[in-house]
Amino acid sequence: MLRVARFNGSCVLALAGVCAFVSASYHDVHGTIVGLLVAGAGAIELHGAGLLAHREERGLRWLVSAQVYLMFIMLAYVAYSLHHPDIAGFRRLLATAASDYSLSTGDLRQAVVQSGMTVDEFLRSTYQLVYLLVGAATVVFQGAMGIYYARRQPAVAKALAR
Repeated sequence: MLRVARFNGSCVLALAGVCAFVSASYHDVHGTIVGLLVAGAGAIELHGAGLLAHREERGLRWLVSAQVYLMFIMLAYVAYSLHHPDIAGFRRLLATAASDYSLSTGDLRQAVVQSGMTVDEFLRSTYQLVYLLVGAATVVFQGAMGIYYARRQPAVAKALAR
């Protein structure tokens, strides 16, 4: 369990730190703040792992708390993003994808229109789907990690009692 906590905490801290740095370089204040808050969850998890490594049972509470905190931050970010949609970034992504696959933006626009949607409707739907999937993945993964740590409490208490 200690290896899982160290690996997960390190990954969360590193990935969120990189995301915060990239967001800051693009002057994205919200992305930077969320990246730093998520990096904090990784630091909390690493702190819990450190406490457990020093045979302190309270480290387990830190591990579970990190998952709950991370889930809260991510769901708040998803809710904010869904209520303040910014499809301009998706529009740029669509243009980039078109050039990467040697398609003209007009070809993609025509494909979207043939589906019965305007380009903005398509982008808004895609935006919502992406954020709903991020929210669902967060609940599943952080929930599973929180349960994993919580269920190990009796075994951890027994191992630390030795």
